[in-house]
Amino acid sequence: MIVRFIARDGTATTTVATPGDRLLDAAQAHNQPLEGTCEGQLACATCHVIVDPADFARLPPATEDEEDMLDLAHNATRTSRLACQIRLTEALDGLTVRIPN
Repeated sequence: MIVRFIARDGTATTTVATPGDRLLDAAQAHNQPLEGTCEGQLACATCHVIVDPADFARLPPATEDEEDMLDLAHNATRTSRLACQIRLTEALDGLTVRIPN
């Protein structure tokens, strides 16, 4: 499946990801600047991404715990999510996310 990352400078990188992986794992495997300090334990927001509005409705809703962490994320938007909480599926093929400033 395809995932597209938009870097802080606007550069787009298209990568191939494996269904079942977390978006954070796919990002790190393709040298995207997402830390994931808490390793997906919902204890930080260092894997914050901004999902393209056209793709946002394809994601399952964020949990209350994820919403709480997003409240702490720098430059959060209406379509912000934590990459550690997005499990990639074929339904998300072509997902586009932006790395926030």
